[in-house]
Amino acid sequence: MSETVTTAPPPAPPPRERGLTRRTWTLIVSFLVVAALGLLGGFARVPYVALGPGPTYDVLSQVKDADVVSVEGQNTFPTKGTLRMTTVSLTDDVSLFGALGLWLSGRYALAPREEFFKPGESEEEVQKNNELAFSESQTSAEVAALHYLGYPGKVIANQITKGSPAENVIPLGARLISVNGKQVQSSADVTTALENTKPGDRIEVAFEKDGTSKSTQLTLGTRDDGRPAGFIGISPVDRADVPFKIKISLSDVGGPSAGLIFALAIVDKLTPGELNGGKSIAGTGEITGDGTVKPIGGIAFKMVAAKEAGATAFLVPAANCTDAKQQAPEGLTLIKVENLKDAVTSLEALTSGKSTPSC
Repeated sequence: MSETVTTAPPPAPPPRERGLTRRTWTLIVSFLVVAALGLLGGFARVPYVALGPGPTYDVLSQVKDADVVSVEGQNTFPTKGTLRMTTVSLTDDVSLFGALGLWLSGRYALAPREEFFKPGESEEEVQKNNELAFSESQTSAEVAALHYLGYPGKVIANQITKGSPAENVIPLGARLISVNGKQVQSSADVTTALENTKPGDRIEVAFEKDGTSKSTQLTLGTRDDGRPAGFIGISPVDRADVPFKIKISLSDVGGPSAGLIFALAIVDKLTPGELNGGKSIAGTGEITGDGTVKPIGGIAFKMVAAKEAGATAFLVPAANCTDAKQQAPEGLTLIKVENLKDAVTSLEALTSGKSTPSC
């Protein structure tokens, strides 16, 4: 009797553990690279700053319940419209992705950080220097405005060079009356009075300090810049000489470029009528005590800020006109100014519907 015998197959070996496939490894490595780049782009800082339109301030209005420009001890006249000073925003500590995003927005430009921060200079030092420049711009604006209006001025010994002929002879802050026999009415007069002198010459300097007038003889020294004129060691500055006080109240702003607008605000408040004709005017420009308007940086960003704030006309320093004309927003009238008198005359013409000097 036969039997059918069935042979069972040998048991299957236990499954082997398989390693990660090449595709999986590629995905993992790619993810790690992307993550690393993301961290690098998000946190790595680049040696650039981002420049863009900054805030604007109507200097005829109030900020924090205080007049931006006020006059104490003198009658003033009402103003209308707006007169805006413009600023540039500066963003430091920019990441790689942040810089790219700002640049792609079209509102910002990137510039090397070294153009704004000297090697080893801290942000606090930069801010302090900007605040000092802003303070000096206010003083220059006051002097320029009052000079334009015919008020008297005075010249002060602002700094005395150490080791110079004037040290321990001319007091710091003294009012200079005459130098080398020439009356001093502006800081430029001091330089003019020394033009035909040479080291070793004896000159007379008259000054006033704390209500007391004095005269002294000085032996001139040698200049460090190689010029043949004698050296006295006084850094003179122009100051207003009026019985009233002008105060400018604006914080968290730096740099010298608001000088022109501050000067116009002072002129507007001390003269009848509205200098801007009730219109919305903006502008920029560093100003000197004699009223000269000097060029500034960031003109394109300032014009954008002015336009967005509703300004219809923009006062442009003459030396900035070429750049301003190429980058002006549509609908913003550019007015070219070389000095404070130009600016006042142009605003009066604009109010009367007359033509103004343009870039």
